[in-house]
Amino acid sequence: MITKDTGIYIHVPFCAKKCSYCDFYSEPYRKKTVEDYVNAVIRNIKAYSGKSCVTDTVYFGGGTPSLLSPEQAGNIIQEIGNNFILPENAEITLETNPNTVDSRKLSAYREAGVNRLSIGVQSMIDTELKFLSRTHTADRAEKAVTDAYNAGFDNISCDVMIALPEQSAESLIYTLERVTELPVKHISGYILKTESGTPFDCDEIKNILPDDDTTADLYIKMVDFLKNKGFLQYEVSNFAVTGFESRHNCRYWKCLDYIGIGASAHSCHNGKRFCVDRNLKDFIESPVQKTIITDSSPCGFEEYAMLRLRLAEGLNVNDFPEHKNDLIKKIPVLIKSGYINFDGVNISLTPSGFLVSNSVIEYLVF
Repeated sequence: MITKDTGIYIHVPFCAKKCSYCDFYSEPYRKKTVEDYVNAVIRNIKAYSGKSCVTDTVYFGGGTPSLLSPEQAGNIIQEIGNNFILPENAEITLETNPNTVDSRKLSAYREAGVNRLSIGVQSMIDTELKFLSRTHTADRAEKAVTDAYNAGFDNISCDVMIALPEQSAESLIYTLERVTELPVKHISGYILKTESGTPFDCDEIKNILPDDDTTADLYIKMVDFLKNKGFLQYEVSNFAVTGFESRHNCRYWKCLDYIGIGASAHSCHNGKRFCVDRNLKDFIESPVQKTIITDSSPCGFEEYAMLRLRLAEGLNVNDFPEHKNDLIKKIPVLIKSGYINFDGVNISLTPSGFLVSNSVIEYLVF
């Protein structure tokens, strides 16, 4: 069955400088290569064209999507509008590095159709930013948010990282205080992890990261602080003022349809999961992106339950009646441990449960 509703993810695999902790696919910025890449993205939008299909979320991820010019981003958005039904209230997000934007460029993005920004702040302490190999300062991040708001963006998200070396509860709260004083409506708070194959994947870094107990303490303090500031946790790592949850990312967690375009992009579309190889040259040169099927029947019980349990609203035990009794039998021990809540219909993880979500989900689902 052809879907009538989808999100579109555009992967922009270019960075001025690669961060030492990041394992997302990216290549060095080259102006001509970016132009060729944008043309390839537009070709693929046409190839996936579904003129009776509503696309109510578009997400430019990376890499550093704010290395695209506003004109390039606008051309991609226009092409989506030409080939899909793009409602006026569609959520169109652009991930943004503070060092790549100024007030003029931000105004141009807004005019091009972008209406939501995800700004990579990470920390409001310059020594922490230097450790993360971020090129911006705390003041520069603050200015990027303020400039975005003045350019007409009223839906701004900021990324923050926790469990950094020598990070204390006080230093984390300092960062969160500065961020929540800005005109933002959404915060993503990620625990720093050493991803395989990155420069941080070494004993020198692993030996200076906080232990599990310290990390847990920082996470709970973040959840409590943001709640008191009006940012409610709606997913393991995401917090929002009510009504400003990321509609696009919720597609992933609710097993809804999305098309991924670009080198390394993933899709869940028309009943299949598929991905594109991490190969910039191949994507640019192919008339249509080459995809690899990763799951020919996605969103069965195990995957659906695992993704729904990432959300604060949790899993409705009636969604899969054949598994209901098995789930209910396992609930008491998890409630006693303080890991879940159960209202008779929905199983939802507590903040403590989110910290050990992999173990909780494995116990419940598998």
